[in-house]
Amino acid sequence: MVRFGLTVVRHGETRYNKDKILQGQGVDEPLSATGFRQADAAGLFLSNVKFTHVFSSDLLRAKQTAAAILGKNRFCKDLEIKYDARLRERKYGVAEGKPLADLKAMAKDAGEQCPSFTPSGGETLDEVRERARDFFEFLCQLAVELEQKEHGKPSAPGRSSGTSGEQFVFPWTNHCSEAEPSSAGSGSSTVLDANILVVSHGAYMRNWIGYMVSDLNCTLPANLTKSQLSSVSPNTGVSHFIIKLENGNLLKPNITCVCLNQDSHLVDVGAECVASKVF
Repeated sequence: MVRFGLTVVRHGETRYNKDKILQGQGVDEPLSATGFRQADAAGLFLSNVKFTHVFSSDLLRAKQTAAAILGKNRFCKDLEIKYDARLRERKYGVAEGKPLADLKAMAKDAGEQCPSFTPSGGETLDEVRERARDFFEFLCQLAVELEQKEHGKPSAPGRSSGTSGEQFVFPWTNHCSEAEPSSAGSGSSTVLDANILVVSHGAYMRNWIGYMVSDLNCTLPANLTKSQLSSVSPNTGVSHFIIKLENGNLLKPNITCVCLNQDSHLVDVGAECVASKVF
């Protein structure tokens, strides 16, 4: 069985987030001072997690967040960040650079609800979901290839060397509703073929998680409400998943959400921890 961890983090705050102005893909704002503090706080929260791969959107706010998180990590400071356009925020077309209120007005004029409304020149939700699906399948294929490579090593006794032999330390148990599977209290290591960090954007992440739940039957924490599931992650909110691929089957991943939009690391940052629905 192939098994990998996936940690997904939204970028830190920008001044456009604070001012409720849409960024999408066309407005490439850097992090604000608060955003850098949030990214550092997320880095400290994840500082003992040994990642094997890091991927980020190629937009500046995500790139700066990924760099800040790795800068605080005990094990991964020199790990290469791979930038991928498939992780970009949803494109909002003519609404980019304008207040969120303008998007809501456009949707109302069109007789549609704001989350599903597509401004002229923007991406539909189906198009965003297709990007997310393509990237997720890429991650699954990556994990399968790593597991096959490990098994192909003559000196590797089964799953006890390389990345698959590492015991990964996770901070979830003190902050989330469920412990990491096969870790706390079981006496066994959390054995993973890969442990992947992804830094992306609010609307994209909500769409990606929606795809994993509706299309791939992701198992959710027992106390998660529907409103929490549909909410946009706060800036630097952390979500974590365990993905299992029986016999390397890419078509039927078994996905468990360990925690969703975790934000306890923001308590001392001094910024609002409420999810901002501005992208």
